[in-house]
Amino acid sequence: MDNTLSTSADAIRRFWDRYLELLHQQGIQSPADRWYVTHAEAYIHAATGRRLMEHAPGNVHQYLAELGRIGRINDWQFRQTVDAIKKLFDLVGVPWLHEVDWNFWRDSAQTLSSNHPTIARVSHPPALPHLASQATPIPDVDTAQNEAAIDRLVTVIRQRNYSIRTETAYRSWAERFLTFIHHRNPRTAGGADVVSFLETLAVQGHVAASTQNQALNALLFFYAYALEQPLGDLGGFVRAKRPSRLPVVLTRGEVQRLLDQLAGTHQLMASLLYGTGMRLMECLRLRVKDVDFAYRQITVREGKGQKDRLTPLPEKLLEPLRIHLQKVKALHEADVSQGHGEVYLPSALDRKYPNAATEWSWQYVFPSGRLSVDPRSGAVRRHHLHENSLQKAVKQATTAARLAKPVHCHTLRHSFATHLLESGYDIRTVQELLGHSDVSTTMIYTHVLNRGGRGVVSPLDAI
Repeated sequence: MDNTLSTSADAIRRFWDRYLELLHQQGIQSPADRWYVTHAEAYIHAATGRRLMEHAPGNVHQYLAELGRIGRINDWQFRQTVDAIKKLFDLVGVPWLHEVDWNFWRDSAQTLSSNHPTIARVSHPPALPHLASQATPIPDVDTAQNEAAIDRLVTVIRQRNYSIRTETAYRSWAERFLTFIHHRNPRTAGGADVVSFLETLAVQGHVAASTQNQALNALLFFYAYALEQPLGDLGGFVRAKRPSRLPVVLTRGEVQRLLDQLAGTHQLMASLLYGTGMRLMECLRLRVKDVDFAYRQITVREGKGQKDRLTPLPEKLLEPLRIHLQKVKALHEADVSQGHGEVYLPSALDRKYPNAATEWSWQYVFPSGRLSVDPRSGAVRRHHLHENSLQKAVKQATTAARLAKPVHCHTLRHSFATHLLESGYDIRTVQELLGHSDVSTTMIYTHVLNRGGRGVVSPLDAI
């Protein structure tokens, strides 16, 4: 009996020695390697009585899903656990290792912060140091009055149901302007100070034309609606130069090469970006109720400019998306059974429809593998994946596919529009699918209708 126990203990020790050797070969050294062993042991302990070779992908999914319901686990601990379990089964040599979407679980480690644009409003936007005025400082007249003006700006923006990003930008520019005029009462300032501020942005700040225009719009809004003191005509001022650039577009073959380097959830999301023309955040914020399999279409809710639109659901993605949603629904049902299953609802819908937050139709199509605890309200919710996950995956896939072009997630949207025009669809149709307010914005994609520099044949080819 003692010999049996001794043999068993020796086998276990040899197993962990091999595991540590694998970690060291992959660059994981002390003391991190001991954490990996701890995480792997915790997984094995949770499945007492079953040999590792008898496990299946469902066991891994169940364990990580349960771990993701522990709201207080740190991001690095969750990511490390995923890697530890993957290396554990890599050592065991199970045939189903690549059937687990390890990237999805690893990406789930990065939860949405409480000030993420999807779930909350930023309260303290950062200031730009180069905007301080060179003039002699003027004593602060009434700090409380300036704070009240900023609060009024936020109130007016929310009454108009502007996006969180717009609120963040407008508030930030108003506060930067107050810093520029040394916190004088903005009512005593006026058009001349605004012009000076905008010129400083262009001359000293070297900002892009779009940034200067955003600052102008923010201050016009601030004076017109928060202070109820419209600025009127500002006259001429030094404007930042607006470069004229064409969008980066991939060929169909390049798109295929890029998608081939992605897998699992990343591949599905990237395919949707190219197949529907959605923006990255529109894809991540997609709800189950907005995917219509019967009509082969997706409803994009509150896109840029708070506009809804319809876009086609590619036939090739019908089955992959159905399979994906089956997994998401199983995750949601497990959440509900344990007293969770709540999702963030916009525009105070949670007060209007108290039960909607736990309904299947309102869940995100691409949820995180982890629950998040709102530090202010204490609400436990399952948010969508962080946008960085797909951005990093596309960047890595670009390198792996050996594409020389600077490819980002938005490049897939550009390619969607360009390839539609190449296929003969009229520009108005493309405009509607992209959600552009003005067809002139869509016109930038017509460069693909030209060949060799606006269709001109080089004289070298005529020799």
